[in-house]
Amino acid sequence: MTAFSVLDLARHAEAWGYRRFWLAEHHNMPGIASAATAVVIGRVAAATTTIRVGSGGIMLPNHSPLMVAEAFGTLATLFPDRIDLGLGRAPGTDMATARALRRYMDGADGFPRDVVELLGYLGDEIPGRPVNAVPGTGTHVPVWILGSSLFGAQLAAQLGLPYAFASHFAPGDLEPAIAAYRETFRPSGQLAAPRLMLAFNVFAAATDAEGQRLRSSMVQAFANLRSGRPGPLPRPVDDVRTLYDPMLLAQVDRALACSATGSPASVQAALAAFIDRHAPDELILTGQIHDHAARLRSFEIAAGAMRAQGAVPAGSGAMSG
Repeated sequence: MTAFSVLDLARHAEAWGYRRFWLAEHHNMPGIASAATAVVIGRVAAATTTIRVGSGGIMLPNHSPLMVAEAFGTLATLFPDRIDLGLGRAPGTDMATARALRRYMDGADGFPRDVVELLGYLGDEIPGRPVNAVPGTGTHVPVWILGSSLFGAQLAAQLGLPYAFASHFAPGDLEPAIAAYRETFRPSGQLAAPRLMLAFNVFAAATDAEGQRLRSSMVQAFANLRSGRPGPLPRPVDDVRTLYDPMLLAQVDRALACSATGSPASVQAALAAFIDRHAPDELILTGQIHDHAARLRSFEIAAGAMRAQGAVPAGSGAMSG
């Protein structure tokens, strides 16, 4: 997506009633342009008025907790009560790029410690504390734990934080993670009861056939990534089955199982079934669609489908963790 299309999507999402717009941190990936995530968040927040803008997420092993607190404390000061901070423990890139970031994989092992340190910097001022985030201290930016396994679910529950599960690309542990989070949640100063967000892909269009065609771009992107050939989002094709090995496509289909594809009626039915089964507190929607106008129309259809069943679309954007 270009800078224009990101801002245009955010403005439309706000007008359609979405409550959040999240951007993910990735590095050395030609198809994703939010490596400097806090910078893009600030630009999106400046171009909108009411929608919450946040990270889905900041990959904490790449950063010092103090610098994250300073960046998001600054954003929260500029845009009060509109900034979210989602945290993941993956590097969001390959090993060579992780080394170029000057942060090493042992940082993932310290993720719980770093989260606690970061929460301290964003919390109330403590007299005599030698290091403070300026801005940051006292902003109480809402912190979410992101994940695609039981680890994130258990950590969010232990710390009493909201939890966002990456079901849009890693649904394998979805149900165990939901159960672990809800059953072991400990109330905290930030949250009295569990708050669960689930991610869901939407490829909506006028017809089922056109929705499948739009989905083919994301199928190609996943297949290329799993084949070691990442790149910009491919153009859609009429029959993606002619391009890849059936076993690879089966893997991609499993990864994208949490999806709604097709006409407005098909999308509404798939969303309703997913919500009924898992009862998330929020649903964040994503959909990598090559044509900007088609992407806008897909999110507009999805917003209508959510309203039709009495739900408010919680968010749009990309999330990883």
